[in-house]
Amino acid sequence: MTNPRMRTFIGGLVLALLAVGLTALAPGPAAAGDSRHGRQGPLPDSFSWSSTGPLTGPEPDAAHPVVSVKDPTVFRYESRWHVYATTAYTAGAWSLAYTSFKDWSQAAAAPQTFLDANPNNGNRYAAAPQVFYFAPQRLWYMVYQTGPPSYSTTTDPSEPGSWSAPRSFYDGEPPVVTENKGSGGWLDFWTTCDRTDCYLFFSDDNGHQYRSRTTLAEFPNGFRDTTIVLSEPNRFDLFEASNVYRLGDSGRYLMLVEALATKSDWRRCFRAWTADSLGGTWTPLADTESNAFLRADRVTFEAGQPAWTQDFSHGEMIRGGVDQTLTVDPCRLRFLNQGIDPAASGDYSQLPWRLGLVTQTNPTC
Repeated sequence: MTNPRMRTFIGGLVLALLAVGLTALAPGPAAAGDSRHGRQGPLPDSFSWSSTGPLTGPEPDAAHPVVSVKDPTVFRYESRWHVYATTAYTAGAWSLAYTSFKDWSQAAAAPQTFLDANPNNGNRYAAAPQVFYFAPQRLWYMVYQTGPPSYSTTTDPSEPGSWSAPRSFYDGEPPVVTENKGSGGWLDFWTTCDRTDCYLFFSDDNGHQYRSRTTLAEFPNGFRDTTIVLSEPNRFDLFEASNVYRLGDSGRYLMLVEALATKSDWRRCFRAWTADSLGGTWTPLADTESNAFLRADRVTFEAGQPAWTQDFSHGEMIRGGVDQTLTVDPCRLRFLNQGIDPAASGDYSQLPWRLGLVTQTNPTC
């Protein structure tokens, strides 16, 4: 017969092994990605990028006369790339689509599934998705806009028909947004969490970048303390499509916001800031038109690839995992962006946006 002390030890050992097993089953910061989090090279003062050609674009059918694929969110899970994106229709309707493939060379041929086939989504307006695994609940979240910021959940992100019906993060528009949005509207919602809190970042198309906060335990409820963290008098200098990431294990964070190069060619580009915490102050990193984080004049194209776009617009970094920390490798930044033929013109919603990938290798690593 085992004595009480031995039984306590065995019971504790069993519980520890069960905890390890459960952790191994769940995707985490490094479990599903392909980056190494231990590398801590500081970000450079200026950035140079290499771009692929267009990797994938719209796949219209009789029921979906789509002309563009935009605003991608991307993650590596179970040895495949998964991409959710906005689709724009010839009639001006906006919805979502999903595709998956093992290698980027297969992206163009990979079938696309339209999320309006999911009765929980249907024909409603939906755009600008962000997908991540919320480890505390062992649940996948899609954050997107249906007008207000909304979210859906699933246990399997490879099944686009499994997403729940959208629910709103807020009961109504925060007063600070109403008071400052002018003729704009809140859009392009993005969630990043640290060890204690989750933050929702978004823009208003009127030169403001906002942040709301809730606790990790309360998420997805309880967002409050909505405040402006960046502002510009020219709304095109702080436009939309914000992304926020943790930089490896450094404890620092990177914020990207799309802008238009209003002093020159009006092409779309990204400015960047860093902070010591998600709730902290954002310091300029590469935030000017002459030294942008990502802009056409800082991009070369891979051998044999045409300069298929001069606009580097709404997209997402390749993460080192899939969880709510949104961690990227600061030594090898890669960004899946939307781009467009430089000669294209006309109604923004009708333009043939496609997706390409840019890579920046950090010389400080």
